[in-house]
Amino acid sequence: MQSCHASSPSILSYARRSFLKTTYGLAMASTLAWSGAAHAAYPDKPIQVIISFPTAGATDVLARAVTQRMSQELGQSIVVDNKPGAGGAIGLSAGARAKPDGYGLYLAATTNQAIAANIYQNQSAHLSKDFEPIGLVGFVPHILVVPEQEKINSVTELLERVRAKPGAYNFASQGVGTLSHLESELFVAQNKLDITHVPYKGSSQALPSLVSGDSIMMFDSVTGSMPLIKGGRLKVLAVASSNRLTLLPEVPTLAQAGVDNVVADNAFALFAPKGTPSEIIETLANALKVAVEDPTLKSDLAQQGVELKFVPGAELAKLVEDEHESWGKVVRAANVQAQ
Repeated sequence: MQSCHASSPSILSYARRSFLKTTYGLAMASTLAWSGAAHAAYPDKPIQVIISFPTAGATDVLARAVTQRMSQELGQSIVVDNKPGAGGAIGLSAGARAKPDGYGLYLAATTNQAIAANIYQNQSAHLSKDFEPIGLVGFVPHILVVPEQEKINSVTELLERVRAKPGAYNFASQGVGTLSHLESELFVAQNKLDITHVPYKGSSQALPSLVSGDSIMMFDSVTGSMPLIKGGRLKVLAVASSNRLTLLPEVPTLAQAGVDNVVADNAFALFAPKGTPSEIIETLANALKVAVEDPTLKSDLAQQGVELKFVPGAELAKLVEDEHESWGKVVRAANVQAQ
């Protein structure tokens, strides 16, 4: 009995020690598992990038090319979600409403949004107020195109044709409040033309109508129009950017063609909803920089008229503010009204 009584404390102590070790181990494992889940490496699931234009246009082509390269860098797929309409406001609002966790982003045509913000005074979202800037993606210059069947070979010939029949012709655009629209309005005002605006939901809808002759002119991206130019369905008369394009060295700028004060370099940039953590913004900015500076991607997109250029978030924020201010002056001067 003494032997039994003597061994009992030892057995109980061992049992207690085993229980405590097991309990501590389980607690630590649970804590580590929770900590790992709470601080899982970003990104650990697919990312969605919203754009304000339909498929096949310049924004869509640019977004898919750049996000595909970013996905390789991030190790996660990136899905482009097209939400066109209302001069870009539908996509802009959807981007602003996304959860600020890095899985819902917005690729903006910043020049277009600067214009729209000054035309649509009651937009539900604003690039400067409702988003965190990630980085500039680049520029997609616009060009003035006409149907090949019209046999118009210069800006001068286009002006002569329209002036000869006041009110008889239409011009197409990517939609009310888009850069495509405002460039045209400025062109019309600058040359005192009597011509009717026919808006569409993006280039993919506008270009077939232009080719068929429903409209006599349109300002469109190089990316959107180039296949039809190469196919002999459209003719490019001038570029709306500050300088001639490497892709189209023989085509003059509007200024060189005799039309002043119609210049737009058409910038694009990536944003996250306001409140997205800074470490996620940094991860995305690094991946974007790698994508935009990839030599193969730069070369491929240059052949479609796209100039890739990375600018970090702080500089992008200043660019957005400047664009809103400068295009506001243009909108007021041209007296462009929401329709």
